[in-house]
Amino acid sequence: MLTYTDCLEMCDFTKDEINVIADHEHISGMAAILLAEELLQKKGGMVTIQCMIMDDIEDALEKHDSGRAGRLKDVLYHFIESHPNTLHFDR
Repeated sequence: MLTYTDCLEMCDFTKDEINVIADHEHISGMAAILLAEELLQKKGGMVTIQCMIMDDIEDALEKHDSGRAGRLKDVLYHFIESHPNTLHFDR
């Protein structure tokens, strides 16, 4: 039987990216892996994930949680660098 760690190691996303998807969508980590892999195959799917991360950054900023916002920005920049079909902007 495959574990969460096994699936995470086989997917095209980092643990942090999966955690953002899970938190944003209020789903388990395993369900987030499946969703991320499904979005990877869909046109515009990478932009959807990027928007999830950006939504969470905005939420953290609104709550004056600069630490969380900073961590999420790091996740966003890594995501953009790792996935070519995203919207690009300067740091």
